[in-house]
Amino acid sequence: MTALRQRKGSKGKEGSQELQKPETTLETKPRIPAGGVLWSVLWSVVGGLVAVSLGLLTCIYVATLHENDLWFSNIKEVEQEISFRTECGLYYSYYKQMLQASSVQEGLFELINDNTTESKRTINLLQRMNIYQEVFLGVLYRILPIQTSLEPVYFYIYTVFGLQTVYVIALYVTSWLLSGTWLSGALTAVWFILNRIDTTRVEFTIPLRENWSIPFLALQVAAITYYLRPQLKPLQQKLALSLIFLSTLTFSLTWQFNQFILLMQALALFALDCLDLVSTGKVTCLYLVQVSSLLLVWLLQFFNPMILGSLALSFIVAALTVNFFQKNLRSGCFLTRIGKLILHLIFVISLTIIMNYLTKKALQLKSDEHIYKFIKAKFGLGSTRDFDANLYLCEEAFGLLPFDTFERLSDSLVLYPYIWAVSIMTIVATVAAVRNLSDSTNTPFPNGKEEETFLRPAVAYNLSHTVVFGLLAYSTMRMKYLWAGHMCAFAAYGICSDEVWRPFLKVIRLHTTARERLIRYTVPVLLLGFLYYKFSPKLLEEMSELREFYDPDTVDLMNWISTKTSKKAVFAGSMQLLAGVKLCTGRVLTNHPHYEDKSLRERTRQVYQIYARQSPEDVHKILRSFGTDYVILEDSICYERRHNRGCRLRDLLDVSNGHIMDGPGENEVDLTPSPHPRFCDEIRTDQPPYTTYFTRVFTNKTFHVYKLKKGKKKTKSN
Repeated sequence: MTALRQRKGSKGKEGSQELQKPETTLETKPRIPAGGVLWSVLWSVVGGLVAVSLGLLTCIYVATLHENDLWFSNIKEVEQEISFRTECGLYYSYYKQMLQASSVQEGLFELINDNTTESKRTINLLQRMNIYQEVFLGVLYRILPIQTSLEPVYFYIYTVFGLQTVYVIALYVTSWLLSGTWLSGALTAVWFILNRIDTTRVEFTIPLRENWSIPFLALQVAAITYYLRPQLKPLQQKLALSLIFLSTLTFSLTWQFNQFILLMQALALFALDCLDLVSTGKVTCLYLVQVSSLLLVWLLQFFNPMILGSLALSFIVAALTVNFFQKNLRSGCFLTRIGKLILHLIFVISLTIIMNYLTKKALQLKSDEHIYKFIKAKFGLGSTRDFDANLYLCEEAFGLLPFDTFERLSDSLVLYPYIWAVSIMTIVATVAAVRNLSDSTNTPFPNGKEEETFLRPAVAYNLSHTVVFGLLAYSTMRMKYLWAGHMCAFAAYGICSDEVWRPFLKVIRLHTTARERLIRYTVPVLLLGFLYYKFSPKLLEEMSELREFYDPDTVDLMNWISTKTSKKAVFAGSMQLLAGVKLCTGRVLTNHPHYEDKSLRERTRQVYQIYARQSPEDVHKILRSFGTDYVILEDSICYERRHNRGCRLRDLLDVSNGHIMDGPGENEVDLTPSPHPRFCDEIRTDQPPYTTYFTRVFTNKTFHVYKLKKGKKKTKSN
């Protein structure tokens, strides 16, 4: 099992009251003198330089932590590859495969006609997985003149670390656009760094899809924030929409969970449209950008049916359709409009369900059914014995957000201003929504001037975004990385925005323009100084801690496979380990961690019978049906203690097979004892009938490899 050890010898602005006369409002603005324009430009340039500097600082910070944790530059290539755990190793293997191919064309052909990722199958990896980033980097590395100066692995990891620069700059710009001062962006970036545990995990899961995708989601949110600003010229709107489209496309192309994230975003836009907080025209444009991005991803992924069968696509099409046919939605008194909105919501939800059901029926799509089973069981809508759903339920990453997350966020002082900003702007948004729904003139955006509204659309969108993804993060811990970065941006906006301070100061009767401006600029500066004083020693200490990669058992296993087995040998075992086997040795796998395929999930459950109570004959038959030559058993799974009873892998298999679980404790009444001992434990005795079907060929403290005998096939024909 991998361990890290110490190295030896080391230590929205408030709207005008005269809605019908926007021209008058504009004319009353004081003319900015030439010196003021110059100062404004210089101030913006300084803000841009600070943004780039903090983005690069984040990149250097996570790269340093990665190097210090693993001593990555000093370990062997096989150890570097082993450090890419679980699905990370699988994705990186395709980058390595592109580089090892004799040409780019051959590399693409091998990915499109892959027969090593799943034994006895030829699959199109570009359709099944989101690995265009590995293809792009593989091609880029081949054509750039850097082969002699930069190793392929460093080109890969530095690219991913570089995306953290994009991520931080995007958050910085979002907060800057919302508050009107780059001090808000600086505070955002500092909070992002200080809350690294909750904002990113890139330093130890480099090839993970979210590390490629989330920076482009942040870029998309920044572009949407700019697009929703008032008084944009047509060219500015087109440029903003182009950036939104490109960032949405890149985000969707690099992560298989894109459809679920876009669904959450579409739901937020739908609510803003219904409450007249964002104009219907702009919401429609954003819908169309989402749809076009998903359809282009569908084409690039060779008509991947999961895209067409996604709830996001069904919902957006349903919302656009109902909007087109349901006229006069914004007419009538308050109660009339509430009734119309309820009817509108019923129509959209009903049409979404019908369209999604018919699409999945037509495409015979079942690839994502395990997610819905997981959601159903997670929220107590019925118990399940489904192996795949329980596999998710038992993982800490898919549980509720733990309380210590809020303790860390409180310690860095980001949680309190975040709650402050969300609370005040929720009240403002509620008042704005009620006012809009009570407006019988049916003009939420008079004369198309969005600056005249009670709540700026950009603020309304970011408020809905942070609330929606905050709820998602609370329900599923793994999704906190979608929320925590934007949380920093919105908290900084709350500190630096007059839209947050003004209503508060008015309520306590202390509002003046001078006092408001003083608070907006003084508080973030003082807060930045306090954060530097409190956390800089901790950061320096963290960056000085030196460890090294240490996993001799896995290294021995990979070296043995590489030198003692055929290159066409087929290996069975746990999903996580087999991803490393493919990366380090290039051998053929029976299963792997990319779980978005129904037949693969069933194959994995069958392979995992090696950890269940099954007879050696049955296990041998199952493994041979997948062409298995070798099976790898892990003591850490067979004798697992990490999870509680009921969540150990062997328990999930027992329940799925209808057998009672090991150890003291309750069992469901209809579960029965298995007539066979646990395979992974009993095979170690090297007694018949196990030796009839399996031969031990490798063993160490962690792994046991058995070769399958093929002689028993003759008894089947007799």
